Amino acid sequence: MNIVQSISKYDKKQPIAITIGTFDGVHIGHKKIIKRLINNAKELGLVPTVLTFFPHPRMVLQKDAEIKLLNTIEERGVILEKLGLEQLIIHQFTIDFSRLSATEFVRDLLVNKLDAKKIIIGYDHRFGRNRNANIKDLVAFGVTYNFTVEEIPAQEINEVSVSSTKIRKALDSGDIQTANKYLGYNYMLSGVVTKGKELGRKLSFPTANIAIEEKYKLIPKNGVYVVQSILNNVTVYGMMNIGFNPTVAGKKQTIEVHFFDFNQDLYGQKIQVDILERIRDEQKFESIEALKAQLIIDKETSLKLIAS
Repeated sequence: MNIVQSISKYDKKQPIAITIGTFDGVHIGHKKIIKRLINNAKELGLVPTVLTFFPHPRMVLQKDAEIKLLNTIEERGVILEKLGLEQLIIHQFTIDFSRLSATEFVRDLLVNKLDAKKIIIGYDHRFGRNRNANIKDLVAFGVTYNFTVEEIPAQEINEVSVSSTKIRKALDSGDIQTANKYLGYNYMLSGVVTKGKELGRKLSFPTANIAIEEKYKLIPKNGVYVVQSILNNVTVYGMMNIGFNPTVAGKKQTIEVHFFDFNQDLYGQKIQVDILERIRDEQKFESIEALKAQLIIDKETSLKLIAS
């Protein structure tokens, strides 16, 4: 997949079919739009392209630093590529960009810079300064600038009754099954393996501490989860604790994964952990021995869930 960082760096070679949006989570509702885009592009001999924005517009316009996203921008690209997308343009969202009029956005960027011949959007798409332009305006621009517009109707998107907000709520409450169902894939955490206090090693449950650099990435509710990763091209299962390690009076939230039947050195490597199931809340135990006993139970529970 061709990834372009900014519209200004785009090298126009072939006309494109495009859809525009944040696509946080690339959930099953988004996938309908992407699938339609790819099929249309194939029929018309155009390059299927997604224009997405980073940072999230709310982070810029509302200074909403508290908003947590389902994907890092890197993860978003990986998921879109798996869907068969050929081109992703990641444009920096700024105050100046938000002030572009609808005409400037369509004429100068979509038409003159990107050579868009087909635009596919969801039923509620709005654009331009103060989001004051809608589908009717876009269709009128299409007549002027020689592109066609296809709107995915409300009932088609609403059939799946899913939104990034619903998925965030599910993850915040630890409902990983609902989140994964709406996403259409297992929710993932990606980060570099760093050294921890090595308590797990002393308990015969060595863990990989995952450091997630992107502060905007949503971390699910504290607790113990069943996970899987692909490490050195092999699928490996394990259990993950998200939380503060209250048994040993931990002060900051950590993400620690114990992989089953795996003893290779992962320090310094960036890994992806897919979350399959939630086992329990994080607990404070009366002793290290009680914690170890619970870890043995957690492992048995995890292995049963994996087997099923």
